[in-house]
Amino acid sequence: MKKRVIALLMAAAMVAGLTACGSGSETSPAQEPAAEAPAADDATEAPAAEDAAEAPAASTGDKILKVQIGPDPETVDPALNSAVDGGNMLLHAFECLLVVDQEGKLAPGQAESWEVSEDGLTWTFHLREGLKWSDGSDLTANDFVYSWKRVCDPLVAAPYAETVLSMVAGYEDAIGGNLDALQVVATDDRTLSVTLNAPCSYFGSLAAFATLSPVQQATVEANGDAWAIAPETYVSNGPFYMTEWEPGSHILFSKNPNYWNADAVKLDGIRFALIEDSNAAYSAYQTGEVLMIKDVPTEEIPSLSGNADFYVDPIIGTYYISLNLNNDAFKDAKVRRALSLAIDRDYVANTLMQGTYSPASNFMGPGWIDTDGSQFMDNANGGTPYIDITDFEANLEEAKALMEEAGYPNGEGFPAIEYTTNEASYHVVLAEYLQQAWAELGVNLDVNKVEWSSFTPMRRNGEYDAARNGWVGDYSDPSNMLDLLYSSNGNNDGKFSNSEYDAAMDISRTTLDATERSEALHKAEDILMSETGCIPVAYYNDFWLQSDKITGSWHSPYGYWFFMYADITE
Repeated sequence: MKKRVIALLMAAAMVAGLTACGSGSETSPAQEPAAEAPAADDATEAPAAEDAAEAPAASTGDKILKVQIGPDPETVDPALNSAVDGGNMLLHAFECLLVVDQEGKLAPGQAESWEVSEDGLTWTFHLREGLKWSDGSDLTANDFVYSWKRVCDPLVAAPYAETVLSMVAGYEDAIGGNLDALQVVATDDRTLSVTLNAPCSYFGSLAAFATLSPVQQATVEANGDAWAIAPETYVSNGPFYMTEWEPGSHILFSKNPNYWNADAVKLDGIRFALIEDSNAAYSAYQTGEVLMIKDVPTEEIPSLSGNADFYVDPIIGTYYISLNLNNDAFKDAKVRRALSLAIDRDYVANTLMQGTYSPASNFMGPGWIDTDGSQFMDNANGGTPYIDITDFEANLEEAKALMEEAGYPNGEGFPAIEYTTNEASYHVVLAEYLQQAWAELGVNLDVNKVEWSSFTPMRRNGEYDAARNGWVGDYSDPSNMLDLLYSSNGNNDGKFSNSEYDAAMDISRTTLDATERSEALHKAEDILMSETGCIPVAYYNDFWLQSDKITGSWHSPYGYWFFMYADITE
């Protein structure tokens, strides 16, 4: 293989960052303590949008933090988002019942307190007094009822619906169209009761997950999907609200004076520069146009290493390749495994990605926590990696043998296939490497480079043969990632479908026995790797540049930056 050619191409590559799958995170800002709220008033009907108080004027202050985390997001609708860039914006504009603080612990959000019944089936959340939308109208527990049922609505087609609500009683009927079957009830304006069909130890993390953010019913119903496109209809409930969106330029979020903890917010606004080209982002950082960039040109990494403003943090997630299993070319598991084994993961991670990522031997990498508190990865496959990344030559020989067993000796008779990726960074370089790697098997691979705005819808709709993919964890329970390959999951882009896999995941969702749950989750990964339902390539790290003028921000292991309580110093 012409690895030197690929390495030279790397010099011109640009990092796009983690804009693959992985949602708008469960993580939310740490909150300053609030005073104990008095008892709730009698329940009242929330006002319609036209009766709401006048929305606050856009911020006129000059403390605007300018950062770059990616290009225009595909969506900033909490129910529809499944990407890191959109999620990063959502967590500044919306707030869930609970949040995850800087220490990674669950903390009060819109709910000031919560409790779980002894049998683990009923979760009760008590909302803060006087919660408001950004337009000044009242926010009540009924808003959460509407929003959670909307996530289940088959007409909305929320990709995270099964992940975040399948454990709630009535979910199966709800996704069938009977939304009222979902057992989420507002017992009064400030109390939300949720009944589960089985105990779920991590449901608190789901209650802090951006998909389950409240959205304003009157606004959504009046504007349809367009509600999340224009600032004037983008009503939110978090520390900031949208005041400008100039596609290809920036999105401005201004301080929300109606946020319950507005006094703790020091910035007048956050301006997200919508830059996809990492060289352009780097230039903007050098000139001071922005004070933080997520997308750093890879050719600059050697010179930046050791600089005080260059950060590298591990995050929970895996960069992988989805194969469209509806394509006849990928029906045979031997072919899928051959394509996987033909990839030199050490070379990809340490040369193409310049050591910023780590080679993947399993689907589930570092950071996922088993039921006993240990690393899930350490207990997988009897402690043996699924893929031996230390002996690529042996892997390649096995790959060639598998192609022959599948009836394609030296690739003879195997159809030409297309690899789809967004046109940026190491994504393109990896695609060009795959052309050479799979050519060793006699496979003819074309590369289809598309804009980011088109890429995720194409992949979600199955309009591809093979495509780059990735997932950054929303919480550390391994089900968060293994659920991706459940046959009916909205994020199952490759359409992997295996009854034994689904059965194992079903057990993991319902059993009360920690050992049994662990065994079920590991069995699921065993099946996935045996069947090569997807092709893991590397484990993620985040790397970025950030000026020391920014204080009070933090980065989470789920791939998000938190600026809601940040400040700018000179």
